[in-house]
Amino acid sequence: MVNPYKITEPTCISFSGGRTSAYMLYKVLEAGGGQLPDQAIVCFANTGKEHHATLQFIKDCETNWGVKINWVEFEDSQARFKVVNFDTASRNGEPFEAVIKKYNKLPNPAQRWCTGTLKIKTIHKYLKSLGWDHSEKDNNDFVGIRYDEARRSAKIPIYKTPLVSAKIVKQDIFNFWNEQAFDLQLPIVNGETVGGNCDLCFLKALPKVVGLIRQEPERALWWAKMEASIVGSGQGNVFRKDRPSYQQIIDNNINQNNLFDDGDIACFCGD
Repeated sequence: MVNPYKITEPTCISFSGGRTSAYMLYKVLEAGGGQLPDQAIVCFANTGKEHHATLQFIKDCETNWGVKINWVEFEDSQARFKVVNFDTASRNGEPFEAVIKKYNKLPNPAQRWCTGTLKIKTIHKYLKSLGWDHSEKDNNDFVGIRYDEARRSAKIPIYKTPLVSAKIVKQDIFNFWNEQAFDLQLPIVNGETVGGNCDLCFLKALPKVVGLIRQEPERALWWAKMEASIVGSGQGNVFRKDRPSYQQIIDNNINQNNLFDDGDIACFCGD
């Protein structure tokens, strides 16, 4: 049986900074005898809105597994990217804000161009600068999508999803990290690990967003600032029109003199 993790041609391992992509990287290293194959490169594209625990986890993977992870960020320059590391990586949304300012619009559930620009295209530009014959659409990237994520995996060729080929599901990932000396320490809301890329992503369910803001109220400030920055552009000034803006979430709780109290969550879930 062919090992789906064994790399025999130039391949970029797209590392999101989550447990699933980290597990995939571990299996690639395992298939290579504990080392990254010469034909492989690992890339992490930082948006600047990842939770600090995500950045620490990436550093821990580098340290514990002895693997080089290339950290890159979008930059509004001729190169369209810059190389960073754990110490120099943006932590206040700078790359994401630069994209929003460049296009003067916000991404939304129907137009998720933030992922394409901040991650896919940024990694592509970086690999091209290294001399890789790399296409944004036709390439040998490995992405961390599990067998039980059918809706996501259906859109991606099977050769790019080794976890699908190996039929790896969420419980397998949980079992693996339960036995490791380190783990991703993201916030927990209602018994579920949340946070990640990005910390208050507009794709997250509203109760999760509110729960995260309750834990760290300052999280919402950047998102509210971005929505405010698009006023008058004609592009719409919210990430989602089907629920309160980030500023409305903040105002609702402050006006009730009970910042992000449990009883207020229902106010945002009426429809």
